[in-house]
Amino acid sequence: MTENSQEQRRRRLLTRALPVVAICAVSFAAGVVVGASSPGREAAQRFADAWEAQDYDAMYAELSEDAAAAHPEEEFEQAYEAADITATVDTITTGEAQDAESASGGDVVKVPVTVSTHAFGRLEGEMALPVDGESIAWEPQLVFPGLEAGETLDRREDVPERAAILARDGTPLAEGPPAARSSPLGVSALNVAGEIGAPKKVAARELTGLGFPDGSLAGISGLEEAFNTRLAGQPGGELLAVAGKDGEGRVLARGEPVPGEPINTTIDPGLQRAAATALGGLFGGVAVLDTDDGAVRALAGIAYSAPQPPGSTFKIITTTAALEEEAVSLDDTFPVETSNTTIGREISNAHDSPCGGTFVESFAESCNTVFAPLGVEVGGEKLVETAERFGFNAPPTLMSPEGLDAINPAESSIPPDLDDDVAVGESAIGQGEVLATPLEMATVAQTIAAGGVRSPTPLVTDPGLAPGAEPVEVTSEEVAGTVTDLMLEVVRSGTGIAGAVPGVEVAGKTGTAELGPDTPSEGDAPTPEGEEPEQQLDAWFSAFAPAGSPELAIGVMVVDSEGDGGEVAAPIASQVLASRLGD
Repeated sequence: MTENSQEQRRRRLLTRALPVVAICAVSFAAGVVVGASSPGREAAQRFADAWEAQDYDAMYAELSEDAAAAHPEEEFEQAYEAADITATVDTITTGEAQDAESASGGDVVKVPVTVSTHAFGRLEGEMALPVDGESIAWEPQLVFPGLEAGETLDRREDVPERAAILARDGTPLAEGPPAARSSPLGVSALNVAGEIGAPKKVAARELTGLGFPDGSLAGISGLEEAFNTRLAGQPGGELLAVAGKDGEGRVLARGEPVPGEPINTTIDPGLQRAAATALGGLFGGVAVLDTDDGAVRALAGIAYSAPQPPGSTFKIITTTAALEEEAVSLDDTFPVETSNTTIGREISNAHDSPCGGTFVESFAESCNTVFAPLGVEVGGEKLVETAERFGFNAPPTLMSPEGLDAINPAESSIPPDLDDDVAVGESAIGQGEVLATPLEMATVAQTIAAGGVRSPTPLVTDPGLAPGAEPVEVTSEEVAGTVTDLMLEVVRSGTGIAGAVPGVEVAGKTGTAELGPDTPSEGDAPTPEGEEPEQQLDAWFSAFAPAGSPELAIGVMVVDSEGDGGEVAAPIASQVLASRLGD
């Protein structure tokens, strides 16, 4: 349980009109009379202060020799921890110890106690601590106010309904009880909503401490996990003092369950279904954004969870940096070649194809031999700074920090210090140590579509759950316009022809990341002597449309692809965009 989540629970409890249950002081014998020494009162005060601070070591230090001998410290701590979990304790507040009183069962010191619980409200009363000289004559019933000798704490849970996760039009992305969540969108909704399952040990213990029964299911991915507490609601039930294993138990407190609160998302059901369908059984991801405000309209596969080298889609960023530095112009021409060693090692074009000509042609045909040296001319510092303005080296802006902490999505990244020309040149073509997600490359396209302004990418709209990020001015409108023209040529005549949509101008950029020699399958023929082994490829496409009046931006990645970005990723983007923008 984090300190932040405890504080949130406390605030919720203080604002709800839950009953205050008065706890009668625990007196250990009848006929109490005043008259005991002050050292006992001082010991009781130290014990109470330590209890409030949950300092079990300090509490145990106040026990009498007999009590300590009868109850080892580990058993003592476990008893208090178990009571806190059973009673769903948020905070314990103790007051000023009173003068010691003498009773037929021994001396006692009364201490005011207030216990705030998650499931059973706020309990107030007194705890009568038995004292033995300057020590506490501790007994197990002292773990919780209201227990009598021989009683233990138990509860009967009343679990609320789990709330729904909703698309922007109210279509459920997940609804129903934890064991049977469903959606009209079928499995395509899982990419956003996430899954319900058995939580890990720490999370399971936290659920029990909130009042849920042992073995309760919880969100283990996606929004189900990010906002599990909100969706699950607040349990209620009865807190019991039970005598013996088969005792019925006295009711110490009652609480009413509070249903969970729904999560409202930015997801477009039609686009969500189209993205999942287009990706099909391929291992990869698709992210679709609204170009106006960056809102997430669809997420399929590993759209934001597993960064990979983005290949030549990163050349959008390299080009932006080069145009800003005036390191290149559209009129520049470059040698037509299959490879070169300008950056200090050999860089080849895809399929060892001759590539070059004008800068427009070099961008459209994705010439590594042009862009690796161009990256070096721009410089590592400028390349990294530009990438970071596009959103690299920062968490995705999907939701509040608390939600992101729960699901911990990986950042798209570029090494902050590119210390030599080889590292800079490799990064400039989206190789080396550069990693990105489809969501990030959709953001890159959105930024260009919006005239150089990168918007946050909210997935949820509820106040307090949405990200607090502001738009970022990445580049000038003029530079963004030039990059748009270059991306248009990619789809018109270059490597991204398969990303076209009939009747719609698509601005895009393909990418193919080479990850090393492909692992041959059993029975495959060995690579002939003198030939390079087949490379394992990731296929990419980053685009927006319509180019003249942008509506949607998209990032597509296919891991271990059977072909390059233009052959595999671009058609997926075309299918998704056509589902909304096509004739």
